[in-house]
Amino acid sequence: MNSLKHTFLLLFVLSIAFTACNHTGTETQKSKTRIIKGLYSYGPEIKSFTDCEEGREYWVADSSKTLELGYSKFNFEKPYEPVYIEAECHAIKSDSLVVSADFDSTLVVTKLIKITREIPDGPCNQ
Repeated sequence: MNSLKHTFLLLFVLSIAFTACNHTGTETQKSKTRIIKGLYSYGPEIKSFTDCEEGREYWVADSSKTLELGYSKFNFEKPYEPVYIEAECHAIKSDSLVVSADFDSTLVVTKLIKITREIPDGPCNQ
């Protein structure tokens, strides 16, 4: 009987610990979400973002399904024409088995805030 109580107690403690770990992971993901501002280029082989402040270039994954759609509405004659974007995203490590391996990180866009052909004055327009 005593071992049965210990087993239930152990299961109870483990379930609380598991729930706490999952809750912390969700909050960590939300805290890593950030707003990016810079230049986005899209074409058949490359989807890249250049952070104008840092000068770093990232591969882009469009989980919002609005970034590529917004880009295509400009009807560029040639691919890879840069546009200015502001978007909500989080960074992940790039997959080493695909084209994105040439980039240190991949930005996963979760919400497109702004997309425009007009590149604002400042570090993006140099």
